[in-house]
Amino acid sequence: MYSLDRGMGLWTLLEGFLLLANALAILNEERFLAPKGWSFSEVSTSGGAKTLKGQIIGLIYAAQYLRVPLIVLNAITILMLDCW
Repeated sequence: MYSLDRGMGLWTLLEGFLLLANALAILNEERFLAPKGWSFSEVSTSGGAKTLKGQIIGLIYAAQYLRVPLIVLNAITILMLDCW
């Protein structure tokens, strides 16, 4: 009998990173980021790109620009889970 409890492996870690990238990619700047002071324009004008906040905002914007590759990676993940 095949056990679904395989522990944390490389595939599980990659799925976790994919879920995190998806969560960052769907954040809306006008609704969520700007009211809390996390807009890209605020960081770029104040020169705070080297701070932790600036690095996180840069990561959010990188994930938003990589939406098409994320769609492809999600499709591959779904197909891989369907085959197992």
